[in-house]
Amino acid sequence: MAKVIGWGIIGCGDVTEVKSGPALQNTKNSKLVAVMRRNADLAADYARRHNVPRWYSDAQQLINDPEVDIVYIATPPASHKEYVLICAKAGKPVYVEKPMALNFTECVEMIESCHATNVSLFVAYYRRKLPKFVFIHDLINKQFAIGNPRMVKITLYRQHEEKYHDADNLPWTVKPEISGGGIFVDLACHTLDILDFILGPISSVNGHASSQLKAYTAEDSVSMSFRFENGVHGIGIWNFCSYTKFDEVEIIGDTGKICFSTFGNSAIKLTNQTGEQSFPIANPVQIQQPLIESIVEELNGNGLCPSSGVSAARTSWVMDQVLASFYNK
Repeated sequence: MAKVIGWGIIGCGDVTEVKSGPALQNTKNSKLVAVMRRNADLAADYARRHNVPRWYSDAQQLINDPEVDIVYIATPPASHKEYVLICAKAGKPVYVEKPMALNFTECVEMIESCHATNVSLFVAYYRRKLPKFVFIHDLINKQFAIGNPRMVKITLYRQHEEKYHDADNLPWTVKPEISGGGIFVDLACHTLDILDFILGPISSVNGHASSQLKAYTAEDSVSMSFRFENGVHGIGIWNFCSYTKFDEVEIIGDTGKICFSTFGNSAIKLTNQTGEQSFPIANPVQIQQPLIESIVEELNGNGLCPSSGVSAARTSWVMDQVLASFYNK
């Protein structure tokens, strides 16, 4: 009989309100038993609103809670390594938000610590289990809908949002000491990880990063070229001070191509010798639930979660290569 897995959350902020927190409660054989925030009032408020039995203002107390079987670290990346190492020492499996850490070096330390204590390490690259991206994966790798993949093109740009106008009150996502970079790190990691899932690891990468608007110290424009281990080539460009929003990934094979967006619910477009087809596949409201379900299954000895520390670290490595010259200049 499957065990009911008890979860504890460290850092119950906005991402846990809809994307993940309710999914921990709604997944079969899963329950949210404790939450932690440094602000005790906010921790208590979250616990009350989400019917969570216990709350803490100290992370170690949550980790030591005997009913917490796995710890979900939903803090900004700067504290991911610290909490993962504490969980590993305590023998508690851990589910950490993306990006996995501030850099690849931290990722390796986290992986090694969990390996040494035989602790499972999962990362919240939840698109690996979303129906939309599983469908794309199968179109390419099982149905061979575009033949042999040859190249990838990524384009994402957005306007400079109002929340980035006030230099004295910037979101943590554009503070490199907390996030590991700028909005590129926050968003591009999802695209790079899902391409790792669909096409395999990226083995070579070169890129450029700059701050065109100079509204904050982090990069706001990035371009890169890369090659996968299987020989597929790719190019990508991201800009966060453009005139409008656009989000498209194009995978071209020798008999067709697939176009899709990383974010939102736009339809998948498949073009090959049979013509053009459109596949609208909506995301679930609690977008992390399919991945969380796979974690619960793995902890109960059934199947494997597709997003591990090892796979997530590869994406951090890619981003490090692209941003190295910008931050080391």
